[in-house]
Amino acid sequence: MDTLSLALFLIAAFLGGVTTGLSGFAMGLVVSGIWLHLITPSQNALLIVLCGMVTQGFGIWRVRHAIKWKAVVPFIVGSAVGVAFGTLLLTTVDQNVVRLTIGVLLIIFSAYNLARPKIATPNSNVPVEIGVGLVNGIIGGLTGLGGIAMTVWSQLRGGNKDAQRAIFQPVMFATFLITAISFGFAGSYTWETMKLYVFALPALIVGVGCGIWLYGKLDDAAFRRVVLVLLFGSGLSLVAPPLLRAAGVLAK
Repeated sequence: MDTLSLALFLIAAFLGGVTTGLSGFAMGLVVSGIWLHLITPSQNALLIVLCGMVTQGFGIWRVRHAIKWKAVVPFIVGSAVGVAFGTLLLTTVDQNVVRLTIGVLLIIFSAYNLARPKIATPNSNVPVEIGVGLVNGIIGGLTGLGGIAMTVWSQLRGGNKDAQRAIFQPVMFATFLITAISFGFAGSYTWETMKLYVFALPALIVGVGCGIWLYGKLDDAAFRRVVLVLLFGSGLSLVAPPLLRAAGVLAK
């Protein structure tokens, strides 16, 4: 990797850290826009997982006072099963259809709730929470967006910003950890990728620190808007590539 490419790689890591420090998720969405032009998709996927454990670890520490582990466990159990199931489905389902469907749903959800002053609160119990975790894990296994379902659920449940992050960030950390272990069994770890990870860490950590500082400046309403805007961006990132390929703008 030449000097310019390395600089762009580090800038992406910093911006991904800022985004996650601020919102608690969406690092993968931010870094992939740059990293996929510089490294292979398999390197990108592994680095997002490894960097994600770091960013989520910082996030968990930031909201540690609000975490109730008993409330988090059902989501983690569901996500663990979902990641395995989603990974198995990779070879049997049409990725374009899955990503397009999830993207459209995210766009509808975020656009509707950005325009609506209040989100209705759904009922919650252990089976429902395990189910949400299962969906979260399946989406993560299929698309790499391991925190999308949890973030949407937290938005639906409402509550202050720390309470929301105290639910979805531990689940995302667990999802990343499970995925990192599965990558190990798949033989995805290479010396070159681990060198890139070491390079990325300082920029990532500085970015997370900046994002957490910005997070402290947000009230609950502003945090909700930030999360919904990032969910909308996640939806666009899933919808745009298949449509552009169909239109002949991107190579198939």
